[in-house]
Amino acid sequence: MAVAVVVPSAGDAVTEGRIARWLVADGAAVKADQNLFELETDKLTVEVPAPSAGVLKIVVQAGEVVKVGQTVANVDPAGSPSAAPAAKPEAAKPELAATAVISKPTERVASPAAAAAIRDKDLDPAKLPATGPGGRITKDDVLAHLASPPAESKPAAVNGPKPADKSLANVTAQVVPIPMPREAGVRETRQPMSMIRKRIAERLLASQNTTATLTTFNEADMSAIQDLRAKYNERFEKKYGVKIGFMSVFVKAAIEALKAFPIANSRIDGSDVVAQHFYDIGVAVSTEKGLMVPVIRDADQLGFADIEKQIADVAKRARDGKVGMKDLEGGTFTITNGGIFGSMLSTPILNPPQTAILGMHAIQKRAVVVNDQIVIRPMMYLALSYDHRLLDGREAVQFLVRIKECLENPERMLFGV
Repeated sequence: MAVAVVVPSAGDAVTEGRIARWLVADGAAVKADQNLFELETDKLTVEVPAPSAGVLKIVVQAGEVVKVGQTVANVDPAGSPSAAPAAKPEAAKPELAATAVISKPTERVASPAAAAAIRDKDLDPAKLPATGPGGRITKDDVLAHLASPPAESKPAAVNGPKPADKSLANVTAQVVPIPMPREAGVRETRQPMSMIRKRIAERLLASQNTTATLTTFNEADMSAIQDLRAKYNERFEKKYGVKIGFMSVFVKAAIEALKAFPIANSRIDGSDVVAQHFYDIGVAVSTEKGLMVPVIRDADQLGFADIEKQIADVAKRARDGKVGMKDLEGGTFTITNGGIFGSMLSTPILNPPQTAILGMHAIQKRAVVVNDQIVIRPMMYLALSYDHRLLDGREAVQFLVRIKECLENPERMLFGV
């Protein structure tokens, strides 16, 4: 009897998802626990394994929205395979777009504008010049050919039926992900928004609509931290197997500020204010599928090395699509680092129901005044966005000043002063 492949639960709040892609062809033989398809939910993407060995029969195609518990395929232990297992395809990268590939036997690659001209003029792509990148036929190649055609019989038509509609969808025999060339005639492309991106959009919009968000700014001299890293990093890495990063220092600084101003570690629940006496710090991670915020649990009980290890581990799993729901749930405070992308200053958006979020930015050497002397120091702008319903401006400014003091005098965190 065939065994049903059902959509698994990906968390209490997740009721549906979308089949991003099948990793095994319909009719192929599969092994027990072999990953069959990618399930994309509004929080993360997971690979779903086969419940048993047998032959796969796909019921729901890629791209369709499915409910938790729904049967999407069956595995027949006594079935005979009719297809070879499909190699796991690489996900299309967001900076890549579609271009046209002329169907066999020529397999000549052409830009969409060139492909349309080829169809219109009934040309043979095998007899056209190809001066574009990677031997691609460009529109200019087609125009040059038409301006001085070779002395021979009428070129043979491109293989395949000639469509009545000359849109890009009908011109292309197959679509491959390659960089969109400048000469391409396509003015826009359309693709469905991923469920994760939809969820991000919903949460960000809800954050703006349901919180009274303000942002306060300051700057920190990073000299002391850079000096500590230069002095101890080699011995630290040798002992703990991980380097001293900025993020662990910021996590510790944030915890010191949260202890000094506990209202920033609280949340609103209806008409109640819930004080949270633990410190689960979210660290924003940018992935190909969107922004994720894995949480470092009880960060106040961890040392710098443990924090660095956990950050490295959860960030890697988030980028590899291996992060689980438990890694993303909860969190009392969030830190986001736009500086790794070169951001000088930004206003972070709150991660509800949290009351505050800290934004790190790029370190830049700037001229500052120290003891009435103009000196060059590595400076970083800091931004604290906060919910004014709970946190007043005075406390927010003092909160950020406390973080600044911890960064500029890291020994304060070591001695708890």
